[in-house]
Amino acid sequence: MNGSHHGARGARSLVLASCSPQNVRSWVLSCGLALQHLAVQASLLCIFHLLLLPTLPEEPPHAQATSELLARSLFACGLSTVLQTTLGSRLPLVQIPSFEYLVPAVVLSSHLSLGASTDGNGTAVASACPAPHCTATGKWAASLREVSGAVLVSGTVQLMLGVFGVCGWAAQRCGPMVLAPSLSVIGLSAYKEAAFFCSTNWGIALLLMFLAVTFSQHLGSCRLPLCTWPQAGGGSMELSVPTLRTFSVLLPFAGVCILCAILSHLHIPWESLDLVMAQLSWANGTFHAPWVRIPYADEWGWPLVTHRALAVGIAMAISCSMNSVGCYVLCGRLLQAPQLPPHACNRGVCVEGLGSVLAGLLGTPGGTAASIANACTTSLIQAGSRLSVQVSGLACVVLGMSPRLAGLLTHIPLAVHGGVLCVTYAMAVGTGISYFQYADIDSGRNIFIVGFAMFMALLVPRWFGAAPAHLATGWVPLDLLFLSLLMVPVFLTGFLSFFLENTVSGTLEERGLLSELAPWKARAGHHHPRGEKKCEASQAYELPACLRRLLPSSCKAFPCCFLCPGNEEEEEEARSATEEGTAAPGEGMQLLPKPCSGEPQLARRMSEMEVPAWHTMA
Repeated sequence: MNGSHHGARGARSLVLASCSPQNVRSWVLSCGLALQHLAVQASLLCIFHLLLLPTLPEEPPHAQATSELLARSLFACGLSTVLQTTLGSRLPLVQIPSFEYLVPAVVLSSHLSLGASTDGNGTAVASACPAPHCTATGKWAASLREVSGAVLVSGTVQLMLGVFGVCGWAAQRCGPMVLAPSLSVIGLSAYKEAAFFCSTNWGIALLLMFLAVTFSQHLGSCRLPLCTWPQAGGGSMELSVPTLRTFSVLLPFAGVCILCAILSHLHIPWESLDLVMAQLSWANGTFHAPWVRIPYADEWGWPLVTHRALAVGIAMAISCSMNSVGCYVLCGRLLQAPQLPPHACNRGVCVEGLGSVLAGLLGTPGGTAASIANACTTSLIQAGSRLSVQVSGLACVVLGMSPRLAGLLTHIPLAVHGGVLCVTYAMAVGTGISYFQYADIDSGRNIFIVGFAMFMALLVPRWFGAAPAHLATGWVPLDLLFLSLLMVPVFLTGFLSFFLENTVSGTLEERGLLSELAPWKARAGHHHPRGEKKCEASQAYELPACLRRLLPSSCKAFPCCFLCPGNEEEEEEARSATEEGTAAPGEGMQLLPKPCSGEPQLARRMSEMEVPAWHTMA
């Protein structure tokens, strides 16, 4: 990520390639990248369930309930991932239940575990579990259904926000002074969870971090002789893949897990669990879960939508929408893609809403949102592949139909989860800090906005986490709504920075809106004409041509007009395609800045050699 005008060719070495079926023919490499995304996604899903399930009242009704819940989440996240990369924002983003879902869900489940068994109007909460394999009923099943009801509400609200263009409108009005603190706090928001899981064995966690940093930063140019791929254009030259950098997360993840398995087999004590951490142990029901079970709605009862679930669901939708918009911007920044257009942002939020509705109907306690950790993995390995993310989504769907296979993920050591959080979320912090270069950070106005927004975003959740009883309006649903919002650092940072940025007076130069270094102004030293930038945005975020032909013309009518590019954008794209004499490419596009027309062919070929070698394959 280099936003300066100097060293255009050198900047290309940091530009990430977008693999597609046209430029990456090696399914082995794509499956390897997909397995890497799947490892990070599985770790985050385990973290979500490990932190949420102990807050539910009582114990699960049967031992394999945790494996089946994990399988259902994998199924919903897999389908949402495929839809996101095909119909949504089109960015290579994996879907998971983010921390913005976890905090409101914990607020609701903790309130239920205190003995509240009625909704806001005093109506008794049903606790039915009609599935034939469910052998017990009680508060656990009822609480889980109410949390699923909140997830269902959040998906519906997100769908409305996307269809009516609210998220795209907000994203267009977020400058560097909003993006910088928001992205930084997204990364910092996971520090407590990272330290919590690393504390089980700091040696294991530090080993994973050491290997990941060594492979990605110090051995990034190491190319194994057996990993060679033919040069594009039918050339005889073969290029080797920087294997250690490309798999700098998967190799340490697998190696540390194998080491922990060997230590456990030799009965060598390596994991230290105190009373708090011992509560995070999974139920020993992995080998009792069925091999195949296709999830369907109403298997454990329909989601329970109460006044409390409605309030918490609205808070989930607002927080997750802000997190997802920030993740879209972060992923585009890491991929050196053009500025995110509003219609792509709206489609992405709509797809996440559909995924959350599906997750709620399946009875899972978390919805689907863009994964910050997987987006940062893309930056760490310097390889962004839409195809590999789609393959990982399909693999999640397969795992989700086998609770026993999904239960194997529960054997991942807790220290590995902590190491994954440390490695991935650190990249989000760095990416957010890099946005400060586009604004006048020496300005007293900007210093106040950044400092106040970030400080309050970390202070307020800490205060409410220690004393939630201080917030009491007299109506429980309203208390849960405010508490769910005020305990999410991303919401506080985005709200405060957006409010202060638009109310405190300042010049455009001071705000960074006229900076020539900004990625939406110039990229890697090249000044693109307006038509070329519009064409690049269309290539990066537009739907595939086969799908565009199937869409009826009525999809551009209100309110669905916010999901399609405007007339001005379409005219610019058509004019650019006519001037170049070529049609805009479809699925085979690359999220890379185009070399300028006057660049010598030799220099262009040398620039291509600096990106990951497999990018040049036909």
